[in-house]
Amino acid sequence: KFLSNYLDKGKIRMVEKQYFIGIDNGTQSTKTLVIDGENGQVLGKASKSYGLIEGLPPGHKEQDPKVWIEALHYTIREALRKSKINPKYVRAIGVSGQQHGFVPLDAEGNVIRPVKLWNDTSTIEECEILTRRMGGKKAVIDALGLTIPPGFTAPKILWLKRHEPENYSKLATVLLPHDYLNFYLTGNKVMEYGDASGTALMNVRTRSWCDKILEIIDPNLKEKLPPLQPSDKPAGKIRKTIAEEFGFREDVLVSAGGGDNMMGAIGTGNTRNGIVTASFGTSGTIYAYSDVPIIDPEGEIAAFCDSTNAWLPLLCTMNVTVATEFVRNLFRMSHEELTEAVLKAPPGSDGLILLPYFEGERTPNVPDGTGVFFGLNSKTFNVAHLARAAMEGVTLGMNYGLNRMKELGIKPSQIRLTGGGSKNRAWRQIAADIFGVDVVCLKIDEGAAYGAALQAMWTYRRYNGEKISIQEITDQFVEIDEETLVSPKPSNVSIYKELQKIQNEVSLSLRRTFSKHRAYLNRFVSK
Repeated sequence: KFLSNYLDKGKIRMVEKQYFIGIDNGTQSTKTLVIDGENGQVLGKASKSYGLIEGLPPGHKEQDPKVWIEALHYTIREALRKSKINPKYVRAIGVSGQQHGFVPLDAEGNVIRPVKLWNDTSTIEECEILTRRMGGKKAVIDALGLTIPPGFTAPKILWLKRHEPENYSKLATVLLPHDYLNFYLTGNKVMEYGDASGTALMNVRTRSWCDKILEIIDPNLKEKLPPLQPSDKPAGKIRKTIAEEFGFREDVLVSAGGGDNMMGAIGTGNTRNGIVTASFGTSGTIYAYSDVPIIDPEGEIAAFCDSTNAWLPLLCTMNVTVATEFVRNLFRMSHEELTEAVLKAPPGSDGLILLPYFEGERTPNVPDGTGVFFGLNSKTFNVAHLARAAMEGVTLGMNYGLNRMKELGIKPSQIRLTGGGSKNRAWRQIAADIFGVDVVCLKIDEGAAYGAALQAMWTYRRYNGEKISIQEITDQFVEIDEETLVSPKPSNVSIYKELQKIQNEVSLSLRRTFSKHRAYLNRFVSK
């Protein structure tokens, strides 16, 4: 303390350590990291798994937020223990959360019912109602900048109003999963632009609530929405009881946080034009940074805001490791055995193509779609071909959206891979060949949690008067793993371009068939 007062007199300055915590609230687990504010190194990390509520009807995907709170406490405590730091030097906390989930609170701040999640497809009818009353798809895009698929929050709110009016009558506040954890940590109810842009309640161009859709759902809905704020402004300071539990000081900031994709963009250094992130998890996402809104007139690419006060054009597919895990478990293979099987089949799987719509699909928008292996014959009906076709099929599905992003002006110079699938060496080569561009992984793979910690650092430094951009922070701390860099093989690129055309045509044909016979086929899909 004595020496720090004499910086302007040329004396040695003693600087207190600065640590930051990033929390990622996912569908299957919560992960927490503690990072060093000086070098960005991960000092400690922890994870806790949980599941969905079982026994629900087809299409319903729900969780009790209690499991998130339990996981938050456990992972913070464990990450701090492993880091061996003094908790009083934690300066800020950032929270990443699964997008679109509807957390309904009553007037006392209690959760009214379990949360309907991003992959809940029970709101197809509500999407149709909202789209029709808004004036059709074009009118929706004009008003919001994106369409209203079943995963988004708006139809979930209408679903509650239509199907559980007693619960809806208690509704006082609408929050998203990461907003709810911010509320738990600070006592404040706020939303930042990034995650809020995935509600289908906000005009992404103006970053303001859309009165038209709010009126359609409920004339009083605006009163139930928290205030919107920029992504570099803190959600608040830590509650005293939380600070005491973990040994934090009471001035610890909680940053605005954001959706997992928005935080993943920060954590992978996707904060400049030309860099694209592809996440190979349960679901798949591809997203890019943009200085301006990227509005898709067809509505296939979501024109999200990001969590740096810019925009994040994004595509989402609901089935990635879902498909490979089905095949792996069907044949009782280890992960390495799955990789070896994939490598035994040739690129293109001799024409065997998977439409991986096992959980329905979002891009293209086929919420009640099903999976199809197309091209099965005596040559391709074996473990190796089925395994490779699964890996190729989900990647072609993601590339369908990437091609649409390219049509809208996104020009990827490098694609940064994250998620469990990115760890597979065979999959990285398939991704490079299908995407037609270099792919690479990151040295720190927990993109969303790491991004949350970096955003917390950015918020803390700006809050204390430092004029620093998020790009400066990601340039300094986010590093690619050169050993994982893979370039596309021209011969394979040609094969996959042809397969892409076939998958697109088969998908469109089957969607038309399903639409024509939807009432009949749904009798079997719902069983």
